[in-house]
Amino acid sequence: MLMPLSRQLAYLFLLAIPIACTSWTITHEELFREPRDWCKGKSENCRPILVRKFFYLFTCEYCFSHYIAAFFLLITQFQMLYAGWRGYLIAWFALVWIANIYMSLFNRIRLDIKHENVAIATDQIIKEKVETQP
Repeated sequence: MLMPLSRQLAYLFLLAIPIACTSWTITHEELFREPRDWCKGKSENCRPILVRKFFYLFTCEYCFSHYIAAFFLLITQFQMLYAGWRGYLIAWFALVWIANIYMSLFNRIRLDIKHENVAIATDQIIKEKVETQP
């Protein structure tokens, strides 16, 4: 028996948070830089296409979120709209979509913060130059 749609939506938006967090951390943050750089090299230099694609998934947050979402579906048994394989399939793609929206928003916020920091630093440099001029 499926849960009510409102509860399914709540699960969707909540489960997408750890999916986005895990995908972003592994594919972008400093903590995993060395393994990610190694995977990037393998994805660019290995001859078999399947090997290149396998290693590429560790460098792309969108690609990696599919695997993380599948893992979360496996451990939570979350289904949407239908019972059985169709419910898992819909939940899988919905989780990936929402997780990627979260990652896009997070990336946008980070860019805005970085832009503000650069603008502040530039303003301070200009202020210091003006103050030191005779």
